[in-house]
Amino acid sequence: MHGPARETDGTGRRVRVVVIGAGQAGLSSAYHLARRGLRPRRDFVVLDANPAPGGAWLHRWPALTFDAAHALHDLPGLRLGSPDPEEPASRVVHRYYGDYERTFALPVLRPARVVRVEACDDDGPLRVATADGAWVADVVISATGTWDRPYWPSYRGRDVFAGRQLHTHDYRSAEEFAGRRVLVVGGGTSAVQFVLQLHAAGATPLWSTRRSPSFTRRPFDAEWGREVEAAVDARTSAGLPPASVVSATGLPLTADYRAGIDAGVLVSRGPLAELRERSAVFADGTEEPFDAVLWATGFRPALDHLAPLRLREPGGGIVMDGVRVVKEPRLLLAGYGASASTLGATRAGRAAAAAAAGRLRAIASQSGPAGNLA
Repeated sequence: MHGPARETDGTGRRVRVVVIGAGQAGLSSAYHLARRGLRPRRDFVVLDANPAPGGAWLHRWPALTFDAAHALHDLPGLRLGSPDPEEPASRVVHRYYGDYERTFALPVLRPARVVRVEACDDDGPLRVATADGAWVADVVISATGTWDRPYWPSYRGRDVFAGRQLHTHDYRSAEEFAGRRVLVVGGGTSAVQFVLQLHAAGATPLWSTRRSPSFTRRPFDAEWGREVEAAVDARTSAGLPPASVVSATGLPLTADYRAGIDAGVLVSRGPLAELRERSAVFADGTEEPFDAVLWATGFRPALDHLAPLRLREPGGGIVMDGVRVVKEPRLLLAGYGASASTLGATRAGRAAAAAAAGRLRAIASQSGPAGNLA
């Protein structure tokens, strides 16, 4: 193992690259940094807020089995293999990511939650602050995903509803809602899965979407992926926030979903208008009683730690050129926008490592040798 990072003049421990987050994008970035000659712990570290390997998957509900989860793509250099499809996805990914970190001796430090990233000066390194101290780096790769930013939409009456309200972020089991009437709000795959799970567990779910559900028989193949990424890239290149996943992908019309539609369970009630103390009112004026509301309304990019850098455009997004932040050349975003999927995140890690190495070479050309960076 290489030696520790160098201490600086009180501003923080000095490395060349800090990767924030040890999910798919962060681990891919770390792997490719090492492949390009950067030394673990001395040249780069990975700061992860979680207590154990697994990224956001560590927090997924236990009932989410591997076969029901979104496809998890292989990380570079180590195949996932063929896990038991009935095993909880959180357990599969925890084991896979942990094996990956150990196999490639990646310098993941945890728990290390980054609270802010700020510029030391206009041209110098960035300072990455955690609760336990700070790091100073020439390049920061932020790969924090979305799990820490659940989106709660604003609806009239949400503060007066007397039943239980929870978000996908906090969902654990359908069985705890047995015998209850549950309103599921959201148009993505999580909402679809919740409706079916709740129904199977003896609850009475009702599904509400803003638009008619967009089911598609199209295979989610490489061509589809390229089209989705191009659509998302167009938004982030213009400084707009990324749109929801389902707006770009649609919902796969699987056999289970088809059966739910045929049974009259997986049918949208239409847009929600407001909540009342014990009920919900829909856009068509009808009202239904409910015991709970499950908000399957998605997530937003977890970028609060970057606020000191003032990256946001008037439209709410960040202008991107691939993984590069146009306003801040010292910062790279992996897993943002088009690279938010596990496949996109893996590719973004490689691109971020290449961009980081390129910036380090540019710095070296001005100030002296930077070592062997491929």
